[in-house]
Amino acid sequence: MKKRTKLGLKITIFIIGLAILVLCVFLLPNLARDAAEMNPEFSYLRLPVLLGLYITSIPFFLALYQALKLLNYIESENAFSHLAVISLGNIKTCAFTIITLYIIGLIFLISQNALHPGIALIGFVIVFATIVISLFTAVLQELLKSAIEIKSENDLTI
Repeated sequence: MKKRTKLGLKITIFIIGLAILVLCVFLLPNLARDAAEMNPEFSYLRLPVLLGLYITSIPFFLALYQALKLLNYIESENAFSHLAVISLGNIKTCAFTIITLYIIGLIFLISQNALHPGIALIGFVIVFATIVISLFTAVLQELLKSAIEIKSENDLTI
């Protein structure tokens, strides 16, 4: 992989992380306040929903960190190493955590009769996108394990 491509991927990861951080710090509190003012009957859900969104951002940032570590392994020519497999496993775990937290949040909102169809649609899109990411990561992890095994067998025969 060329140096520019790796640098571009790292910059993309930083931009994604910065965008989500700005969203969490500046936009989400204002959206929660506006939603509570427009729907005073659901204003008691403002803080639990906001807290749930902040909690789901933690595994997201951990997954971004693992992606940066994976890029560093690739850059240092350790792409086919046990450390890369561990990073992919950590990304997969973060994805499953995000899926679980969103499903719990959607069930909580359903139990409170507060699940707006727009919010449900956004929640399901996030859950399905995260499922795709977790499946893709699991496939990459298994491929990498197989490649490492083949590489170690070839090293032993030479």
